[in-house]
Amino acid sequence: MLGTVRPGEPFTVTILASNTSAEPDRWRFTVNSVVCGKPLDTAVMAYAAESVGASPTTPSPEPGKQFCVLTMQAVNAGKSMASWNADNTVSLNVGDTRYTQSQKDSAYASEYAQYWNSKGQVAPAFGINPGSRGPVHGVFQIPVGDEPTSLWVTSSTAIETIHGVEPGYVVQLP
Repeated sequence: MLGTVRPGEPFTVTILASNTSAEPDRWRFTVNSVVCGKPLDTAVMAYAAESVGASPTTPSPEPGKQFCVLTMQAVNAGKSMASWNADNTVSLNVGDTRYTQSQKDSAYASEYAQYWNSKGQVAPAFGINPGSRGPVHGVFQIPVGDEPTSLWVTSSTAIETIHGVEPGYVVQLP
């Protein structure tokens, strides 16, 4: 573990990837909020539907589950353009149970990134240059009635590899 922070406290990770000889990516993150039990943002869902010529819908979580939406800011603290998102790099934890984004949840998070990009706030998922910042959203589903206790943000390209759980930060939720 690299450290423990609370929402609003910035922390920096160096993304270690074994498949490159380039300078590692560095990111400074600040978790703004995790909101559970509410529908996904209607403006985001309307934008996503409009972009493909469909009628807006309100997605439902899996039976017995609730959506939790993570909002954080990311600053590229590295030396070159880099991209980053919450896929396989962030978990939302309820006690010792770890929830990561499913493929569908990842698609919802991508819709948030596209919506904010349309508003002039380029998400790191699309790549940003050193010193630039952008919003990151993660969408998770946890059981109805559960409250998340923490987040794990890894310093690798995946939370868990063949070597086990990779180093990262715990964000202790209120």
